[in-house]
Amino acid sequence: MERILVVEDDLALSAGLCFELDSAGYTVVAAYNCNKAVSLVSQESFSLAVLDVNLPDGSGFDLCSTVKEIRPELPVIFLTANDLEQDILNGFDLGAEDYITKPFNMKILLRRVEVAIRRAGPSKTAEDGWGDGWLQLDFGALTAVRGTEKLSITPNEYKLLKILTASAGNIVTRQILLEKLWDSGGNFIDDHTLTVTLNRLRGKIEDKEHSYIRTVRGMGYIWTGRQN
Repeated sequence: MERILVVEDDLALSAGLCFELDSAGYTVVAAYNCNKAVSLVSQESFSLAVLDVNLPDGSGFDLCSTVKEIRPELPVIFLTANDLEQDILNGFDLGAEDYITKPFNMKILLRRVEVAIRRAGPSKTAEDGWGDGWLQLDFGALTAVRGTEKLSITPNEYKLLKILTASAGNIVTRQILLEKLWDSGGNFIDDHTLTVTLNRLRGKIEDKEHSYIRTVRGMGYIWTGRQN
């Protein structure tokens, strides 16, 4: 599923945009300022960013430049009340796919979002795999490589990796993992087995320079790796 970052400080408009995009089948993440948007882009993977120009802690134009430095391939659409010709030209000069002025027609916006994502080409999602140049996971082929070493990963470890990477940057509770994991015999994984499996998986994919799974005591786990 395509993931879209919406950066808009008008809470009502942001909520409306997120609702419409979610209803259209996208996974939507909202940010209300530049700092949060940069943090999200640095840690998570998106198919598109929709940016306002006037944000409480800076300019959407500067934000676009920063986003493009972090993720050059990420398509950007400006959605703003700034309708001056120079602003529109600035947006395109920064590499934006589109520049839409408020007020706008939601159906047209959704079509432009669809076109921008299609132009960018198919994106590799957590359904397919995950990689940062050192750790490479392919969930279709069931392969895992750390550096130059091919890892031996069990089916339940692949399931764990797929669940965690799909929610990168967010807490996945132990209860969710327990509900989604089964052992090879079709039996539920219990709490102790989950702990053992996670510790064994950490030993396989992590080293002193590379940490991917952070424990949030009393809650669950966060995948902290940054995908390239």
